[in-house]
Amino acid sequence: MSITATELKLNLGKYLLMAAKEDIFITRNGRTVAKLTSPYQNKLDTVDELFGSVPADVTLEEAREERLSKI
Repeated sequence: MSITATELKLNLGKYLLMAAKEDIFITRNGRTVAKLTSPYQNKLDTVDELFGSVPADVTLEEAREERLSKI
């Protein structure tokens, strides 16, 4: 769902409840400026959505271990 920043300000409670079920994109002057999402959604799903590069068989723990081993 996509809404304007003004709409978000006027109905914040409504969109906070909706964010638990779906992502809400906030726009200003026709451009997306933010994404309101649930903090409880699967983190690997978020990474895959953003980058499209997470293999299906990787767990969050394996991804964390790989990232830490490069430090």
